[in-house]
Amino acid sequence: MDLTSVDEVRQARTRADVVVGGDVVPLAGGTALYAGSTARVLVDLTSLGWPAVEVDDDGVTIAATCTVAELVALPPVPGWRSQHLVATCARALVASTKIWAAATVGGNVCTALPAGGMTTLLVALDAVALVWTPDGGERHVPVAELVTGDGTTALADGEVLRSLHVGRPAMAAHAVLRRVSLAPFGRSGAIVTGRTDPDGSVVVTLTAGVPRPYRLAFPALPEAAALVAAVDAAVPAWFDDVHGAPDWRRAMTLRMAGQVHAALAAGGGPQDVPHEGWGTTR
Repeated sequence: MDLTSVDEVRQARTRADVVVGGDVVPLAGGTALYAGSTARVLVDLTSLGWPAVEVDDDGVTIAATCTVAELVALPPVPGWRSQHLVATCARALVASTKIWAAATVGGNVCTALPAGGMTTLLVALDAVALVWTPDGGERHVPVAELVTGDGTTALADGEVLRSLHVGRPAMAAHAVLRRVSLAPFGRSGAIVTGRTDPDGSVVVTLTAGVPRPYRLAFPALPEAAALVAAVDAAVPAWFDDVHGAPDWRRAMTLRMAGQVHAALAAGGGPQDVPHEGWGTTR
């Protein structure tokens, strides 16, 4: 299969080479190019040589060009209780290791699929995106606000996602995830994550079952019924495609919100459900 619209591939060596907009688009892993791209010129960001993952006292910075495989391969960091979400969210992509080796974290976010596993991960951990602007400046956007809908983002024409930063408090949090799909190895139909930070505050996020990510924050863990009601009230419209009807996605999300509450209330170590097929949770 050929990309007949592409006339040129440019390798970026410095920021001055990163000039995009219109049919001139940034290239990272390239795994989404065959999904209807009409790009005429591709600007290869991988030639900039950005470090894939950088860990410091403030947390972790992930380059937009970091592959899923590189992120999963990050050795366990002492005290990072939520690091297990990385592998769990990577598996939620339902992709082969060959795809992991090519697909990038930034590309998965910018593709903005509701079921995007890296979007789920980064929203769950309150990641903030560093965006390069066409005028040579930069701006910071929470990933929960960067993805605005099915296939849409807050990136303006000419802007490029540079990196994503997760703070140490989120990495130190107790985190859980629940996921459901219609088929044993199907695309995620709904995902609910929950996180209790060191200060006792709680963050619950919804992805896959909704057109864009939703983030709910609480000063402390509420009662189960209150959490489920807050989740239900937060979503004006549920996502609808062949991977799940809106009423099913709503029902599964509310059910999993109750499960996330129970897991957070129990405390302890990682409590993920890597896969829940055929509309059931276990």
